[in-house]
Amino acid sequence: MSLIKKTVHVLVGTAILGGMSLAQAAPKKWTMTSTWPASIELIETDKKWVELVNKLAGDELKIEFFEGGSLVPSGEVFSAVESGTIEAGADWPGYWAGRNPAFSPLATHSSLFNAMDYANWINEWGGAEMYNEVFGKYGMVYLPFNVTNNESGFRTVDPVRNLDEIKGKRLRLSGLEQGQVLEKIGGTQVSMAGQELYQSLERGVIDGAEFSTPNVDVSAGLHQVTKHWTTPGWHQSASVFGVMINKKAWDALSPETQEKLKIAAQATMMWGITNSEKQALKGVRTFQKAGVEIHRFSDEDLEAIQKVTNEVMVNVACSNPDAAKVYLSQLEYLHDYKDWREMSKPFNLGRSIEGPDLEKIKACASK
Repeated sequence: MSLIKKTVHVLVGTAILGGMSLAQAAPKKWTMTSTWPASIELIETDKKWVELVNKLAGDELKIEFFEGGSLVPSGEVFSAVESGTIEAGADWPGYWAGRNPAFSPLATHSSLFNAMDYANWINEWGGAEMYNEVFGKYGMVYLPFNVTNNESGFRTVDPVRNLDEIKGKRLRLSGLEQGQVLEKIGGTQVSMAGQELYQSLERGVIDGAEFSTPNVDVSAGLHQVTKHWTTPGWHQSASVFGVMINKKAWDALSPETQEKLKIAAQATMMWGITNSEKQALKGVRTFQKAGVEIHRFSDEDLEAIQKVTNEVMVNVACSNPDAAKVYLSQLEYLHDYKDWREMSKPFNLGRSIEGPDLEKIKACASK
């Protein structure tokens, strides 16, 4: 090989190695925010995912995280990710049900899935694909990274001990499906952000509110402004949280880095399920010490709510092809899983679920 050729090879090799070194020294940088302000405990799961991503993919990707409201208002996080203004945003999908009713069952149910049902469905029954199909319509990839069990229930100034006492009450309640159920049993849905609840309850703007699990309700100060707590939280028998990622930003990552983000989401979900239960107990103790009186809907009331819920689910499913497809996938999971759940009672995943009519939702999904 001539001296000139050797020199060229050395220069090219040096350039390649130098380029690799530069790439390794300068990981991609993403900006991420949340729908949750620092005062609301749900933000801890968002931080956990960011922490794991930065550990697993730190040579390739660094995420800078900002609390909810510090970059854009919480209600605008979806649009900010969709437009590419920021690369990622943590959320609860139900906030976007006004854009597409399919976001409602992707976030929660009234009296249907528990946390492990969502985890099963997401990881083994095609749920992950459903999230990406729906969010994909808005130029996003979605990674569910937390599931919590049923929410606390209603926190009220005056007691709500049964369905009769819920009639006429103005209650803060999130969710498309949830609002329709509440209206049918005689209450009035009021929508407002979690950080507004304390003053609204204190001033009598609303009669009561649901927000989240007991520990999250403590972080919102609800033990200080309510005297009654009605359980169980039928309105959200489980809730899913995750991260919206701009599709162009996602596609710019290597497959290896994408896989690391997915691994971080799965690890965060396991942490989230168990940590939420531990923290929920602490929240229960705080409400008990505050002297809050705890009431429980009767089995008859819960059966009545289930009937209304089943009707509402069919209505929401049949309102939109995307919603019908999501509900159908979830109900097919329930029917598929039913035999093992029944055979292993009482040691498996809780109650036998009598959900909405599968055939009616199949009919809507096939239109």
